[in-house]
This record gives sequence, C-alpha cells and structure tokens, in this order.
Amino acid sequence: MSERDAYIKKLEAQMKEWDAEIDKLQAKAKKSQADAQVKYEKQIKELRAHRKEAMEKMDEMRQAGEGAWEDMRAGMEKAWTRMHDAFTKALKR
Repeated sequence: MSERDAYIKKLEAQMKEWDAEIDKLQAKAKKSQADAQVKYEKQIKELRAHRKEAMEKMDEMRQAGEGAWEDMRAGMEKAWTRMHDAFTKALKR
C-alpha cells in the first residue's frame, strides 16, 4: 500500500467516526426541547458543511497521482483541522 493510500484510509476511518458523532448529535437534537434543538441543528449543519469540504479534498487526493497528492496534503490537513475543531467545539457545548 502506498503512503497516499494509507493516508486516505486513515482519513476514511476518521470520517466514519465523525459521521457517528453527527448521528449522535442528531439523536440528541431530536430529544431536546425546541430552543436546544435549534442550537443542535445549527451545529449539525456546520459540521456537515465541514465534512463536505473534507470529503471533497479527500476525493481530489484520491484522484491525484502519486507525485501530486503530496502537494495537496497541506490543503487536506487544513480541512481536517477545521473539521476537528468544529467537532471539538460542538461536543463541548
């Protein structure tokens, strides 16, 4: 397995964990009172937007050649950091 493939597998595993966390937040939102539910839905919307951005970067990386993916790694790391920070922030609330 190439370094790129191993990196993408790692990202895919993290994405699955984040998907599970979004599902948990969605379940909490459904059980919450109306005012809290609005806050949860806002957080979920933000997380999904960050997730979409990270998925797009990951798809670009999958399609990149072995040499080009390393150049794309910095952009992917930024998207991943934003996603991680958004999750950390959401889970603290």
